[in-house]
Amino acid sequence: MMNGQGRVSPGSAAPAEERGCSWLKIWVFLIFALAIKAAIGTLCLLFVLYPGFRSCSLVPFCHSSDQPSALQQQFSEWECDSAVPQGTDRGWMCCPKGWRRFQGSCYFLSPDMMSWDESARNCTGMGSQLVVITSKAEQEFLSEQISQSKQPKPDNFYIGLFAEQEGQWQWVDKTPYNGTAAFWRKGEPNYLDGENCTVIHVPTPTPNNWNDVISNLECHRICEAAAVTV
Repeated sequence: MMNGQGRVSPGSAAPAEERGCSWLKIWVFLIFALAIKAAIGTLCLLFVLYPGFRSCSLVPFCHSSDQPSALQQQFSEWECDSAVPQGTDRGWMCCPKGWRRFQGSCYFLSPDMMSWDESARNCTGMGSQLVVITSKAEQEFLSEQISQSKQPKPDNFYIGLFAEQEGQWQWVDKTPYNGTAAFWRKGEPNYLDGENCTVIHVPTPTPNNWNDVISNLECHRICEAAAVTV
């Protein structure tokens, strides 16, 4: 509304060009947001369509609503394969580059050797733990991986089974120890000289190749963590 001096009265509508500018800002924001979303979707799609593109730090974070696991926070390169059952909303299982996957877990076979305590801390520092073996299939898989190791002379590998007191075996993650699903060598464990830690004894054929050893013996180690699904 115009007053007598040709000015716009208070409370009247803003000029058309101002209203148009506001709508333009909204449209620019929406287009920008859609472009960002499309870019993220394209990156995720590339992981599915191009195998050579699957080793990338972005893989575990395609689902941005997830809280990164301790394992994800430690590694920047990942390798993924399609192994999730049909009908789920995620199609890939990923492990850090250089780790081996079996079912829903990732395994690291160390090239160096440490005591049992040092091995346990090393695995924890990588967002994992010394391996907890709960099935014959897992035991056979790990034994096969060791046999394929490129180490000049593969030696014993620590696993996450120990005994604070003789005969009271326990897993590092508190999984109940099941004697019927243990894979000791014949005559083991013998608790000789306070042997309270467990290794996969490489020279012994699978599946029964566990051996109890003293904790300060330097051995290789197997670390385990849950695979990341994307």
